[in-house]
Amino acid sequence: MSALRKEVLRIAIFGAAVALLLYGSSSGVALNFVMMALYAALLAQAWNILGGYGGQFSFGHALFFGTGAYVQAIAQMQGGVNPWLALPLSALASAGVGLFVGALSFRYGLKGSYFALVTLAFAEVFRIVALSVPFTGAGVGLMVPLREGFANMQFDSRRGYALLVLALVLMALGVTCWLKHSRFGAYLQAVRDNEDAARASGVNPFRVKLGAIALSGAFMGAGGAFYVQVFQYLDPGIAYGSHTSVEALVGAIVGGMGTLWGPVVGAIALHLLADLTRNLFGQLPGINMVIYGSVLVLMIMFAPRGLSGAGQSVRALWRSRSK
Repeated sequence: MSALRKEVLRIAIFGAAVALLLYGSSSGVALNFVMMALYAALLAQAWNILGGYGGQFSFGHALFFGTGAYVQAIAQMQGGVNPWLALPLSALASAGVGLFVGALSFRYGLKGSYFALVTLAFAEVFRIVALSVPFTGAGVGLMVPLREGFANMQFDSRRGYALLVLALVLMALGVTCWLKHSRFGAYLQAVRDNEDAARASGVNPFRVKLGAIALSGAFMGAGGAFYVQVFQYLDPGIAYGSHTSVEALVGAIVGGMGTLWGPVVGAIALHLLADLTRNLFGQLPGINMVIYGSVLVLMIMFAPRGLSGAGQSVRALWRSRSK
């Protein structure tokens, strides 16, 4: 069996195992944990496509999240579009924003910290615009009407939402698996490793990075649309706030950038840690950001390959100390 088929089989087994877990559990706490962990995994995998495989670090992925969330809410409330049809529109809108930002950034050779700051700046610009225009509800925000039912993508329990986000995560895993084994993915990783060498080999870095940011933005926008359906409220701070960008990048880095399963592992680990901290310290303001920052520093220092490569990091650290 080829490596690609093995990974596709693992993705299918993962999806079946989670679905069985969801149908086998009646605990609202457990269902909510699985739902939120999968939601975080979706955001982390979206960031991983651009940051992990493309090497283009973004500090403003909330830009795509917020765009998808607002398109999802506005399409149903002001356009009368069914939520199931609004979801792909949200992903396409976020991909379009990704192409716009990427065209401006990559055309002028922005990368590294410059690209990271550009994405952060665009997220802040979109937040200010959302605060100022009436169709986003300005500072008041938007409240999606409660119309419970499968046709309106509003389920009577967390199980339905968890199955929905599981489907999105499986799609993201499928695309990431394709990136690992496709020619486009090889081009993308070549650009990440050495852009000048890739260009000399006939690769067009501009087009490759544009494709990566569009894919990344699409899945991030789908995450925003999912958020709207679950919580039914959105304002500029939620849509374009830095906490979403931090959650996406920390999940990917902690789990392992540029890997298939790293973002999933990182998201689950961070949510376990967040729940444990919440039980110990209660709802302390900003405690999650403190935890994420501390974990990120420790991972970079002691396990730069993330949890998925922790074994290699431990062996390397042991060898360096034994010399």
